[in-house]
Amino acid sequence: MTTSVGSPVGTPTSYAEWLDAYGATPERDAEFTTLSDEPVRPLYTEADLPEGIGAHPPADDPIGLPGGYPFTRGIYPSMYRSRLWTMRQFAGFGTAEDTNERFHYLLDHGQTGLSTAFDMPSLMGLDSDSPRSLGEVGREGVAIDTVQDMRTLFSGIDLGEVSVSMTINAPAAIMLAYYVVAAESEGPDSTHPEPIPADRLSGTIQADILKEYIAQKEWCFPIDPAMRLLGDMIEWCSANMPRWHPVSISGYHIREAGSTAAQELAFTLKDGLTYVEQAIERGLDVDDFAPRLSFFFNAQIDFFEEIAKYRAARRIWARELRDTYGAKNPKSWLMRFHTQTAGVSLTAQQPLNNITRTAIEALAGVLGGTQSLHTNSYDEALALPTEDAVRIALRTQQIIAHETGVANTIDPLGGSYFVEALTDELEAKARDYFAKIDEFGGMVQAVKRSYPQREIADASFQLQCEIDAGRRIVVGVNSFTEGGDDETPLLRIDPALERRQIDRLQGARAHRDGATVEASLAALKAGAATERVNLMGLLLDCARACASEGEIVQALQTVWGDYREVPVF
Repeated sequence: MTTSVGSPVGTPTSYAEWLDAYGATPERDAEFTTLSDEPVRPLYTEADLPEGIGAHPPADDPIGLPGGYPFTRGIYPSMYRSRLWTMRQFAGFGTAEDTNERFHYLLDHGQTGLSTAFDMPSLMGLDSDSPRSLGEVGREGVAIDTVQDMRTLFSGIDLGEVSVSMTINAPAAIMLAYYVVAAESEGPDSTHPEPIPADRLSGTIQADILKEYIAQKEWCFPIDPAMRLLGDMIEWCSANMPRWHPVSISGYHIREAGSTAAQELAFTLKDGLTYVEQAIERGLDVDDFAPRLSFFFNAQIDFFEEIAKYRAARRIWARELRDTYGAKNPKSWLMRFHTQTAGVSLTAQQPLNNITRTAIEALAGVLGGTQSLHTNSYDEALALPTEDAVRIALRTQQIIAHETGVANTIDPLGGSYFVEALTDELEAKARDYFAKIDEFGGMVQAVKRSYPQREIADASFQLQCEIDAGRRIVVGVNSFTEGGDDETPLLRIDPALERRQIDRLQGARAHRDGATVEASLAALKAGAATERVNLMGLLLDCARACASEGEIVQALQTVWGDYREVPVF
């Protein structure tokens, strides 16, 4: 029997009736919250959509159209219908020769861009023969000490054609100088038969220094001179490397440190806006550099929250660049971002479960409109990934791209009651954080006073307490723990490689012109001691002289000093 309007007897025909019916059914014993501990309602409806949706002109619509302001639905009109995201697997271990071999392997298996992981000494500005480098050389990334290592790293790869990403921050300007000089060089280790000028190089260097003090904790200098060095690089790249992204403003490590989605969104965007303000203060026109800024976000396991985060990020960035900083070029309003699946979500227990986690996180990045994507390998909670694990991670992206159909239409979740409501909520929370940071006098002062550090520490502690208490289930860790005890094959780094890398470094020192090195380092120190001197040209001179990374960092530290963090409790 049905009613006159065709509804089965007893079924809800209004929200009020549905609410009564829902209330008559007990909820299961579970926490109905996002990973960030934000409550999730049982049902979202048209009433949860943002005001103005479907407005005319479309520029007044908070969702709008793909490729149209405010870019909630994506930064390009055609998105993946014209070009898939770049599949860029993070790689680096051992010596430059070892990683060069892995790069060729990835390119041969269909990867479309390279992403370089550096070892801890390189990230910290240390040479491989430094006492502080003992036991760490080549362990979690590739060891790069001089421009000769950089030439070897990209040997046989046409840097005029392949886009390269480098994940390094405090000494980023030094590594960029090595890269530019390696590309322009000729000789047996050259990456190309002919020199490749800087204006033909495409890619990204991370260089997000504020994020280091907030989350990743790899620094070489105090905050203010480190900000100067980043500004020098942005300014130099704006004039000399039009295809290069001189900074990848990174929420990834903020999230890995334990932040919520809203904190990742807010602190990342505020870092980026701080770099915009610095460049404008240097006299740069916002439209001369903003189109080359890029972002790097985490893809955590909470599927819908992550998609909403990316949508909110694009919308906030477009509005801030246009309305606050006066950017007139629509390319300046676009937030281009890379996504990496969440390393912190990987578990050492039952590691094959990580394949599923990574696939879900990668799908969120794609449905959120990422421009490039790295998928973590299932064994990375245990060691650097094996080639088999890397291949599975890359195949995960290829299956999403070519088998699932999710790339057939643009922003398929656009207009979803739940996704649009989450997008609005995350934007509002991010703007609340902006206001708090402004009360400190901006992001630099907030970082110096450890405000974002404290917020992240509190969020991380709360999440871990939920996991430890069993209120938040992690499969294979605090629930469903039976099985999965088989030994996982691991990549093991040969301890002898450290000696080989040190010998290579010492050989480079023995064959260079010592007087030229000393002169280049002296000129760098003089420039560092002088305001308004852009240091990139001097760093290029140091690279051409074969000065090592550690020597360059030490030269700058004699002028600027070191940094010591104030503990946060």
